[in-house]
Amino acid sequence: MYTFSGKLKTFSIALMILGALGMGYGFFSAPKTTEEVKEILHHEESTHDAVQTDQDATAEAHDSANSESHSAEAEQSHLEHVLHQMQNRPWTAFFIASFFFLMIAVLVLVFYAIQWAAQAGWSIVLFRVMEGITAYILPGSILLFLFLLASGFHMNHMYAWMAEGTFDPASENYDAIIDGKSWWLNTSGWLIRSFIYLFVYNIFRWILRRNSIALDNSGDIKIYKKNFNLSIIFIVLFAILELFMSFDWLMSLDPHWYSQLYSFYVFASMMVSGVTVIALVTIYLRTKGVLPFVTDSHVHDLGVYMFGFSIFWAYFWFDQFMLQWYANIPEDAAYFFPRLIGSYQLPFIGMLILNFVFPIFILMDKDFKKIPWFVVFTGIVILFGHYIDIFQLISPATVGNDWSIGVPELASIAFFLGLFIFIIFSSISKVPLHAKGNPFMKESEIYHC
Repeated sequence: MYTFSGKLKTFSIALMILGALGMGYGFFSAPKTTEEVKEILHHEESTHDAVQTDQDATAEAHDSANSESHSAEAEQSHLEHVLHQMQNRPWTAFFIASFFFLMIAVLVLVFYAIQWAAQAGWSIVLFRVMEGITAYILPGSILLFLFLLASGFHMNHMYAWMAEGTFDPASENYDAIIDGKSWWLNTSGWLIRSFIYLFVYNIFRWILRRNSIALDNSGDIKIYKKNFNLSIIFIVLFAILELFMSFDWLMSLDPHWYSQLYSFYVFASMMVSGVTVIALVTIYLRTKGVLPFVTDSHVHDLGVYMFGFSIFWAYFWFDQFMLQWYANIPEDAAYFFPRLIGSYQLPFIGMLILNFVFPIFILMDKDFKKIPWFVVFTGIVILFGHYIDIFQLISPATVGNDWSIGVPELASIAFFLGLFIFIIFSSISKVPLHAKGNPFMKESEIYHC
């Protein structure tokens, strides 16, 4: 049975404390008025360090500074726009990190359910690891839902469709395109659906985990069949809910743009991240001697899944990008413009190299996937790459082109990483890691590839 290491516990708590302080600083240091924004922009211009905040907005600022004919009203509108983007920065950092770690846990639950539904034999020795990782779903859901509530009550400016007057034809902020989607994009419906997504993830995790522990204690095959049936139901439900969840939480940040492949793309990105975390936690516990039945063959198969889902992700990345960029329809190309040739070019191209080029060269070799330290190194790179992927999905719509990696971003990562480590290893330490009641355990113990 695993005992939560004192050093690891202290490390995770330290990360949470430092992260919380850094996030607090991010919110506190964000500008509060347009006058503060004006001073910041003036300072940037005077030091020749101005960074574009938004393509259209930057053009307005340039005209405002160099043309007397530019109206004060337009300048004030530009300053308010920049103010909202600067205020969004700590919220964006929080959202990216909370979404990333929560969806890792949720996709581990999906992978876990797939093993039950497929009656897989090789993975049973990893079940307690997967269950431990999915323990993060509850606290992760609470924190993310608090962010969604804050957005719904207009405590930030993350979602443009929530702006005042967007659905009012008499308002100067009226947007006919967004108004046409008002039957779906409305705050009450959005929050209710978000609660449903999170509730389904949590209730199925709780039932599957409870039944798994009960199976160990009783060995009753009826419990195994319950989890088999529940896993099939959950997989189907998740396939439906993830379509809407990706649209609600991520794609609606750019309400004028849409892609039919988007939800599959998000699924692929988070699935490879989930499998990677399973591999990292498994290898760590194996070094502690608490997973004696986990062999190089199990590590190899996790490496195969990491490689396979990396290719799966690249397939959707290319399909979505190629079809929309090649078609060159303005509302489609506008989404990729800042990412491909704008200020997000570095993270956009960089995450493609980290998430596709790197794994395809490193994980293609069968022998490499059986070397634990090699899988760990590759896994860390993949997780970093997919965090950058989520970053470039969200940031262009919320903070504009004036993005950076600083205290708010690093603090958010630290806080949620610390919480993630604390929750999963606390959960893993509560029960024996040998799922002895599963009828396929013997097959898993002697598995060899």
